Amino acid sequence: MAVISPFPEGHVEALAKVLGDCGSGSDISRVLLDRGLSDNSGQSTKWRRLYWVFLDAQRKHGGANRILDFIRSFLIPARFVGRNDEFEARRQQLNTILAFSGLEYQPDGRYRKCSAAQTLDEAEKRVRTIRMKFQGRRIHAEVLKYCRPELLQDNYFHAVFEAAKGLAQRIRDMSGVQADGASLVDKVFSIDRPVLAINSLRTETEKSEHKGFASLLKGCFAAVRNPLAHEPKILWHGEDDAADYLSLISLLHRKLDESVRTGN
Repeated sequence: MAVISPFPEGHVEALAKVLGDCGSGSDISRVLLDRGLSDNSGQSTKWRRLYWVFLDAQRKHGGANRILDFIRSFLIPARFVGRNDEFEARRQQLNTILAFSGLEYQPDGRYRKCSAAQTLDEAEKRVRTIRMKFQGRRIHAEVLKYCRPELLQDNYFHAVFEAAKGLAQRIRDMSGVQADGASLVDKVFSIDRPVLAINSLRTETEKSEHKGFASLLKGCFAAVRNPLAHEPKILWHGEDDAADYLSLISLLHRKLDESVRTGN
């Protein structure tokens, strides 16, 4: 990487405070030693140690590259195996600060150059992810099972597409029926000989609910999978649609949770 101009002191302090919460004091000491950064700060507080070391490194080397090298070694994705949400939250916090210097720390542990943010609102908007739109919504685990990598990369277009494919796959796994789309729904949720049923089908109300669920499934596949498979990505409306579509797919998964095999 080319020499990166020194970060302003306030940005260094903000980075140090975020990173100070990402590991133990011994973790920090280990990575500092590994990256050849001397800690002669005399401080005991984690973020104050990093603040002093970072400022010292910038003075000695004339740029922020040693700070970025520490971040990449300390906030390495492998340290957060099984804790993806924590890694992503920390990455977003760092990127809000790095955005002012025209940098982004990506999910794969690499940096990408971008235009420098001029305001806090602009910086925060850049790192906003779809999870913020999920506040107050219950997103089913089966949704994340099939599209977590796309969500972590803010790839909403393909996240919705993969989630819809995952919904169909779950129906196949539960029913043993190898079909797709409307054909799959008709075979599995037939009102006369259903393979899966979301209720006892004893009353007209329960039969109506069952038929309505089947219609909703077919509508979801038609509205999500077919257009996304054939339309250019640029024509899609992005994260606003993604939040709503993934909420719908979550609802359908919760109904599948209640479904039972009928023996047909």
